Amino acid sequence: MTIALDIFGALLVFAAVGSAISKLKKVPDVMEAMAKVGVKPNQIPVLAYLEIAGGIGITAGIWIKPLGVLSSVCLGLYFAGAVYTHLSRKHKVADFVAALGIFIIAGITTALQFKR
Repeated sequence: MTIALDIFGALLVFAAVGSAISKLKKVPDVMEAMAKVGVKPNQIPVLAYLEIAGGIGITAGIWIKPLGVLSSVCLGLYFAGAVYTHLSRKHKVADFVAALGIFIIAGITTALQFKR
């Protein structure tokens, strides 16, 4: 169980921080996707910092279990919101497959956090 949590936790950290970096670097595809769902440019850094905070929390959760659980739940909710927003705007799955994948990884990580 611990090995699986380590793997999925690392994937979640990598995905969340990678997503944040792409927002902070203003990668054109990411900026376009943000605009399509109605995110204002001044909101993008806030979302990126939330993802980074979640990644830090997952990492710190190795030693502080409640923080790991809270961080994985929060990242799951963050990406659930992203998926919901895309679905509500009737976007194709291809437009939000990354958010959906990270949401699934966050769900698995959360389940493993609760079982440890």
